[in-house]
Amino acid sequence: MAELTRMEPQIIAAAQRGDKAAFAQIVAEFQTPVYNLAYRMLGNRNDAEDAAQETFLRAYAQLKTYDPGQSFGTWLLSVAAHYCIDRLRRRKFQWLSFDDPRWDESAPALVSDLPSPEASALAREREQEVQRALQKLAPQYRMALVLKYWNDMSLEEISSITGDNVGAVKVKLFRARQMLGKHLRAAPAGQTLVEPNHAG
Repeated sequence: MAELTRMEPQIIAAAQRGDKAAFAQIVAEFQTPVYNLAYRMLGNRNDAEDAAQETFLRAYAQLKTYDPGQSFGTWLLSVAAHYCIDRLRRRKFQWLSFDDPRWDESAPALVSDLPSPEASALAREREQEVQRALQKLAPQYRMALVLKYWNDMSLEEISSITGDNVGAVKVKLFRARQMLGKHLRAAPAGQTLVEPNHAG
């Protein structure tokens, strides 16, 4: 997960005082992880871009509630995650089909720096299958996986975002991994699938 420089406390304090230039530095530092989380949660580029913009608007409005004793990255991604959950609820979430025309191949891939065009094409195919499988999970399970494996958060950080205790987070992650694997194995025959690495 991205972190601000050693100037983080001063930058955030300045932003809390209404310094727009300081807040612009925060946006520049965190726009990629916020967008990536929104994309994993919402499933398409346009919605992710809208969600990222709304996240920063909400964060700016709520900056005075930020506790300097907490990781700023965790706080900001918590704002993003809760907005995404609210958005899914508002649109009465419908699963994306494998043929959904909104699928966007330009979205960030799981695998990068591959040695050949063939390997890159295979990685894109794998990435699409993982993203499609993610969209079949209920939002709370999807959020747990996204925070753990795509944002590299600890169980304690996930707990602070979701409001679940650490034990409940572990259970959600276990069940989410099982469901994700099931959806990947159930994909159409002849397609190459991959699950995200589950370290630890």
